[in-house]
Amino acid sequence: MTLYSSIVHAAVHVPPGRQSVAEVEERFRSHNPHVPLSPGVLAHMYGLEERTVAPADEQPSDLAAHAARRLFDTPGVTGPSGVDLLIFAGILADMEEPATAHLVADKLGLSCPVFDLKNACNGVLNAVEVADALIRAGQYRRVLVTTAEVSTRESRWKVDDPADVLTALPSLSTGDMGSALLLEASARPGVVGSRFFANSWGWPAATLPNPYAQHRRRLGELRIDSAQLVESFAGMPEKVRGAMGDLGVKTDELDLVCVHQPSVAFTRVACEWVGVDPDRVIATFPSHGNVATNTIPLQLATALDTGRLRRGDLVGMFGFASGASAGVVVCEW
Repeated sequence: MTLYSSIVHAAVHVPPGRQSVAEVEERFRSHNPHVPLSPGVLAHMYGLEERTVAPADEQPSDLAAHAARRLFDTPGVTGPSGVDLLIFAGILADMEEPATAHLVADKLGLSCPVFDLKNACNGVLNAVEVADALIRAGQYRRVLVTTAEVSTRESRWKVDDPADVLTALPSLSTGDMGSALLLEASARPGVVGSRFFANSWGWPAATLPNPYAQHRRRLGELRIDSAQLVESFAGMPEKVRGAMGDLGVKTDELDLVCVHQPSVAFTRVACEWVGVDPDRVIATFPSHGNVATNTIPLQLATALDTGRLRRGDLVGMFGFASGASAGVVVCEW
């Protein structure tokens, strides 16, 4: 029998902490009295209202494990004992070694193989691609994809040069969250297909340096040049639209469209690139911030919770991430 893979369920863990735009801006001003910052600039530039903040004592593995437990508690979903492989796809990690996937597995009581997979905000989509391939090959039958970010801890609260403000502001719009997706072997093609592209020359546009590289002794600062980042996606919109043709799917046939959302403005741009009306996308950024790898799982989980996603629906997931990379995964739920 030919094997396929299907995404069985998606769940997220939204931390209880909240930080309003006003609170974020006030803290930034207190650290930078020499830098003029107009009230409401984060709402105006990014569309942010508030962001989610994880407890200070919780790490990415904790948030990922919380999301996985919520997924396993869903009626009809196979429990943790049935998982054959765990992938952690977050940007941030508990530590450099071992893989954060080990910590997540330990907290869930799993004894299956694990590994980390990283590709900026496209990590989860790449993990789905890998899980689909491994299931189709017969290597595993049930793969748990997890991710989590504590990005608010990378906020640049202080800038030495006022000229750096624009590269620091995006770090103030990030949010914390954990997510989990479960893929299972299926007799029907749940994951219809995927395509990924890269312009690796664009990597300097958004960087978070390794604290251990070049003898650093503190965490690197998140720096994002928004204009340069958009430029790094040159040629990718056409490739993504072409990929949809290769997969034999038209965007107007999709029942649910999920697009990576680092800001309201970029969401509109990404929708234009993909060729979909922004009103078709569940807006998650304003009330959560840029939750990075969690953005698409959050849209899936929200759609499930609100009845916008049902079994048999055709789903298109589009990712645009620093590096730069772009990808599309189409699946029948």
